[in-house]
Amino acid sequence: MSQSGLIDETATTTESPSAAQWSGPLFVVGMFRSGTSLLYTLLNKHPQIALMYEADLFRLKPYLRTLRVGRRWTSKCESWNGVFHRHGLDPSEIIVRSSDLRIGIERVYREYARQKGAVIWGDKSPTYHDFLGRLARDFPDARFIIIWRDPLAICRSVMHAAQKSRWFGKTGMNHRVLMGYRVLKGECDRLVDKGARIYQLQYEELVRDPVHAMTGICTFLGIPFVPSMVSLKGADRSAIYDGEHHALVRGQRVIADVDRAEILPSNLKRKIERYINLWQRESDGIWPTSGSCQNCEQREPSLAERVLDQVLYHSLRGFDVVVNLMHILAPRRAVEAWRRLRQ
Repeated sequence: MSQSGLIDETATTTESPSAAQWSGPLFVVGMFRSGTSLLYTLLNKHPQIALMYEADLFRLKPYLRTLRVGRRWTSKCESWNGVFHRHGLDPSEIIVRSSDLRIGIERVYREYARQKGAVIWGDKSPTYHDFLGRLARDFPDARFIIIWRDPLAICRSVMHAAQKSRWFGKTGMNHRVLMGYRVLKGECDRLVDKGARIYQLQYEELVRDPVHAMTGICTFLGIPFVPSMVSLKGADRSAIYDGEHHALVRGQRVIADVDRAEILPSNLKRKIERYINLWQRESDGIWPTSGSCQNCEQREPSLAERVLDQVLYHSLRGFDVVVNLMHILAPRRAVEAWRRLRQ
């Protein structure tokens, strides 16, 4: 492993794993619009892998435990994001005491994998970008795949998605993504320092050479490479949310976003460039990778800008926590009525 924590992707061993192979949990994490849905879809084409799509069960765990919802926790999760319906599971079969939330949540993941006959279970979710440490504490034997993408490309993709998705169009979304990008890096580095099993890859490399990328991941997981993993043809996308912003992952081939005219406002583009300069200096030029940064802003954010940006970021995240709590507290019928009203 290099000092940056990157697994060597040059290994291409495809031998079958031993009978004592590692089995779950696996968590795939990246920022929003960084290719996590594409990677999830390709991984789930392997017969030994069955990840859930943004189940976010451990994201809700602190709220469920604080509010002591007990046996009602499955219905709360279902009303949150339709997790059981999307994955073809019956929530009535997952009943545990509130003190056993971790066990109950693990049972959900394992049951989904069992139905497929897979041994590697887990979740894919960008919402875990600031949650890696807690996941590692709950699952000391967990493995993590972190996918990175050029920050400028991420924010461009967020703005394009906002034209078709109310969720991506909410106030401060690009600020959440930009500041959260550095939060994910910090979480990742801390796990690397503690010896956690982490595989990091670049989205741009995945779409350019999916064979090399997926072979490296299979080696990391100790499972044989399956050639069908490099194509979207025949993939199961039933758990993925509807929406035009998922058009590429619903296609048949692995392709990058099509080139579009610049959509980022000039002030936001310069801010992103300043932070790229700062982070690259702090990492001796290793992170982040930004191939689209041509004629970029050469300055770094001032101390005042960094402080104000952190205050705004934590304010936005605090607002998200309040919304989550209100959602958990509200009766299910009220949540469903609100969703129908918004639609």
